[in-house]
Amino acid sequence: QVQLVESGGGSVQAGGSLTLSCAASGYTDSSNCMGWFRQAPGKEREGVAGIYTRGGSTVYADSVKGRFTISQDNAKNTLYLQMNSLKPEDTAMYYCAARSRKYGGGCHPEIYEYNYWGQGTQVTVSS
Repeated sequence: QVQLVESGGGSVQAGGSLTLSCAASGYTDSSNCMGWFRQAPGKEREGVAGIYTRGGSTVYADSVKGRFTISQDNAKNTLYLQMNSLKPEDTAMYYCAARSRKYGGGCHPEIYEYNYWGQGTQVTVSS
């Protein structure tokens, strides 16, 4: 089991920045991928960014490429999402997730299923 707890959400004006954090605990070495997802009211959940826990390669959704950066601190078992140039359409509940190594495959959150989830942290961007 892997437990995930997000923090760092809040309200910001368009063009601003926020950094989300996700503290992981439990059998964290069992995860091949860590990722961020978001869900806006009335919309389906969408993958935002993913990172390979071994090696640190990253993947992004086109909607955030160049604005968001996913990173990890393995010593602290913490995942981050640096969000710059925020837009009102980035407003959503943001979720941290992990994908178990046993499933194989890659880490792109728009392609692969993740099986551990945090409770989410709200990000609101005003125009």
